[in-house]
Amino acid sequence: MDVKDFDYDLPEKLIAQDPLEDRSSSRLMVLDKKSGEIKHTVFKHIIDRLCPGDCLVINNTKVIPARLMGTKRDTGAAIEVLLLKRKENNIWETLVKPGKKAKPGTEIVFGDGLLSGTVLEVVEEGNRLIQFRFEGIFEEILDQLGQMPLPPYITHQLQDKNRYQTVYAKHEGSAAAPTAGLHFTQELLEQIHNKGVDIAEVTLHVGLGTFRPVKVENVQDHHMHSEFYCIDEDAAEKVNRAKRSGRRVIAVGTTSCRTLESAGAQDGSIRACSGWTEIFIYPGYQFKVVDALITNFHLPQSTLIMLVSALAGREHVLAAYEEAVRQKYRFFSFGDAMFIE
Repeated sequence: MDVKDFDYDLPEKLIAQDPLEDRSSSRLMVLDKKSGEIKHTVFKHIIDRLCPGDCLVINNTKVIPARLMGTKRDTGAAIEVLLLKRKENNIWETLVKPGKKAKPGTEIVFGDGLLSGTVLEVVEEGNRLIQFRFEGIFEEILDQLGQMPLPPYITHQLQDKNRYQTVYAKHEGSAAAPTAGLHFTQELLEQIHNKGVDIAEVTLHVGLGTFRPVKVENVQDHHMHSEFYCIDEDAAEKVNRAKRSGRRVIAVGTTSCRTLESAGAQDGSIRACSGWTEIFIYPGYQFKVVDALITNFHLPQSTLIMLVSALAGREHVLAAYEEAVRQKYRFFSFGDAMFIE
């Protein structure tokens, strides 16, 4: 399976740079995964596509302001550090730019010394392990010094940090937002709940590996980075109840989908669990748990467009993307949404 099989042409002007004022006013394309039929509506009308007894699964991870701007202690040269994964003893796996300036032993200072760090070693993909030193609470210092790690295709400055968080974000740990969830408001979630739809919360801390370009020609040769997930008893019971009663499990975003499929048994049931997942879903994959998916429009040749192609068929998905371009949908993180049912 060639990575070029998941390519499409996207005019740059369709890449959304700013979030809409009203989260739920984005456009929604509805794609029938069996027939390929396409309908157009507005996201707040997603409630009309949901039925009592369905289980809507959301990822309640919270993005940390993981982008830190610092200087080398010895030369004063500017250096950018992106926090990827917390280890032990205040050690983080990080992405550093420019990497050549961050050899082991390099000392980096942030915020006039409020935070400092030492590069310990270079690991996989050229990432750096950095041990941080500070006084007080790390999360509070990070909130003061850090910036939201927006994807590189977003060039505008984000005015409100909370617009790169879902309204249900709880557990800090992500380097990127589960963007399909950005369309929901508290009011819309209440309406969905009042309709008799179960809302189950799971956690998957999104790493940048999800968004890394696929650099191999053969899709099967691509290796996903591991991400931490957690499913509690309440979420597992809601998912299993929907399965037992013949209702749908609807994942909000590829991260919720990957969490459910990582934990799913062959009969479609799940149990409360936590761990690390490297699951890579592409065409040919047989879904065990997820019946439908709410998602954004993804980058060409990305693992995310491969996942949606596994659910709805590559031809249907690429035809839907062509239609989205024709209809001038907004693409990527702050863009419009698709409901695959």
